[in-house]
Amino acid sequence: MSARLQPHPNYEVVIGLEVHVHLRTDSKLFSPAPVRYGDLPNHDTHPIDLGLPGVLPVLNRRVVELGVRAALATHCNVQPCSIFARKNYFYPDLPKGYQISQYEDPLATGGWLEIDLSGYDAPVRVGLTRIHIEEDAGKSIHDAAIAGDAGSHVDLNRAGVPLLEIVSEPDLRSPEEAAAYLRKLRELLRWADVSDADMEKGQFRCDANLSLRPHGDAELGTRTELKNLNSFRFVEDALYAEIARQAALLDGGGRVVQATMHYEPARRTTRVMRLKENADDYRYFPDPDLLPLRIAEADIDAVRRVMPELPDDRRARFERDDALSEYDARLLTESRALADFYEAAAKASGAPKLVANWMLRDVLAQLRERDCEIGATQLAPDALAKLIALVEAGRVTAASARPLVAVLIESGGDPETLVRERGLEAVSDTGALESAAAAAIAAHPDVVAQIRGGDAKGLNFLMGQVMKRTQGKANPKAVREILASKLGA
Repeated sequence: MSARLQPHPNYEVVIGLEVHVHLRTDSKLFSPAPVRYGDLPNHDTHPIDLGLPGVLPVLNRRVVELGVRAALATHCNVQPCSIFARKNYFYPDLPKGYQISQYEDPLATGGWLEIDLSGYDAPVRVGLTRIHIEEDAGKSIHDAAIAGDAGSHVDLNRAGVPLLEIVSEPDLRSPEEAAAYLRKLRELLRWADVSDADMEKGQFRCDANLSLRPHGDAELGTRTELKNLNSFRFVEDALYAEIARQAALLDGGGRVVQATMHYEPARRTTRVMRLKENADDYRYFPDPDLLPLRIAEADIDAVRRVMPELPDDRRARFERDDALSEYDARLLTESRALADFYEAAAKASGAPKLVANWMLRDVLAQLRERDCEIGATQLAPDALAKLIALVEAGRVTAASARPLVAVLIESGGDPETLVRERGLEAVSDTGALESAAAAAIAAHPDVVAQIRGGDAKGLNFLMGQVMKRTQGKANPKAVREILASKLGA
């Protein structure tokens, strides 16, 4: 394997990530309050979320199922018994004064995932320490434009929303590796229907732990934690800023103090928010209102049976069975919906390589132009397969068919009907093609002389002239054969 990225000449960078992921549920972790985004503040709450007297939490079974899905997708061991604990701290957006989480006995442990980076000869395996279930806190609003001059406000819509905390081992050695890990983890969670992982909605947030040690040392340095990083670019930028800050401290003979850090994007610097708490500061203890969560092997098997084929396995199958390149297979599995669409179209067509070419060249271009997913369009897999079949049968040229991809994406429809209604049928009348070819030859005697002199490149030029005269409707193969016959090429 080639050397991994070394962000600093004097120190080895050690990074571990804690990712908080909102789960794809209709209701909250312990209450029937809805999980929605964009509602007015404090409209999606319930007495259980607010910690009012006399209420008891009731565990959402769907959360457990999604937690097991996430564990299986990341090769974790689901524990037969996990325990909910109270994590005690006081903050305005935590109405109970504690957060229900898991501590000593989490849902799952011991997983891994692999990341690929350009320039690396082999994937890097990143270990997962644990996955545990917890409830989210509310949100403090300090924006004067929202809160006005009255100070900060608190929105408790998010309080009690179910999430998973996924904690990695300190196996990452650069900000680039950290970003690649997050992209891979997000892909897996979306693919397995665990979470929408929309970073703009706060559904996928990252805390990054970073320490430095001299190259060759085995002992870890003192770590700091960067909180609530919500974009891949911010993760990389914040980590580089904290590397620079810690390295400057160590180079100057100072020491790093364990702390929670805030990243300031405008200045590309980090600053201390507060000295970092340790686990004992939270006074964890088992929640007396919740029984231990026991998961039978049969329940895990039931989830395993409905798990989709994961992206790495799907890519390998596309390369093996459909003879796609690694690059093409990767593009076609950027999302599960896109991979499913390709597979359905390839099955309808019987020509997977042709379908892949049309999707990579035409369909993806249209999706990027509209900034949308394949599922948000009117294009059906069998319609794309039918359009490709019309081209292969010579009933419409590729040049005439390509604009129809945009029409099918916008409005759907039958490709054969569209071709007929728009007058796009390929010109197959031999007499018409002979006439257009003769006209092109007569109009360009210099090109004809080049071809007859042994330079066959001019044949493509004449083909283009014939296509112009037939408004792009001529069958290219037939045109080439007619021109070659007339010119003896």
